[in-house]
Amino acid sequence: MAISPAVLRKLAQYDTPTICNVIELFDIRPRNSGYMDGRIRAAFPEFPPMVGFAVTTAFRSDAPAGGCDVYGSFTQQLEQFHELPGPPVLVFQDLDDPPVAATFGEVMCSTYQAFGSVGLITSGGGRDLLQVQALKFPVFTGGTICSHAYCHLLHVGQSVRVGGLVVRQADLLHGDANGVTNIPLEIAADVADASEEFIAAEAHVIGYNRSSGPKSIAELTERQKLMQADLQKIRAKVQKKR
Repeated sequence: MAISPAVLRKLAQYDTPTICNVIELFDIRPRNSGYMDGRIRAAFPEFPPMVGFAVTTAFRSDAPAGGCDVYGSFTQQLEQFHELPGPPVLVFQDLDDPPVAATFGEVMCSTYQAFGSVGLITSGGGRDLLQVQALKFPVFTGGTICSHAYCHLLHVGQSVRVGGLVVRQADLLHGDANGVTNIPLEIAADVADASEEFIAAEAHVIGYNRSSGPKSIAELTERQKLMQADLQKIRAKVQKKR
């Protein structure tokens, strides 16, 4: 399903929790699914949201891979980029348990970025964090490890499991300081459109809380009712489109 650059830009204007909240309004999946768990964290939480399409890879580093060059599988990943409907996000499942070495470093991230990638996610570790931060390249990891050991790629383009989420090639992912979620392609444009309305609904309560002057439970309750009424309108509108 084609997702326009305009939709991707709009999705990138909103934080990942807002995207998750809006997806819930569609009742398209259980509320406890579709996102990565707390094992996957943003290395640079100050960066803006990352939005892109998954290039999936399985990874190991605990033993040599029969003479495989550390950087020799780059081209296989890069060749996948042009087959995606938008900017790539590298997604690695580290099959070593626990992870033994870094999935990425400065060379890998600078290469991916040069070929159009907008971010990287790994269930393992990363290194060269200051250099990658200077690239302004978002990375999400399970930790930090200083060596690459015997790192090598096992397969590219097959489904992987990262942070409890099964990620398939070309899945649409959204990530920021709060974590990473999958956005179902069939509702991506509607999620982008509804996010602004969702924030406006929340403003009934947030605006009141931030206002000056004394507060009352009665007034807060009225604001909460206004917010819920607006959310119900959004829910009805988005579900009508399904």
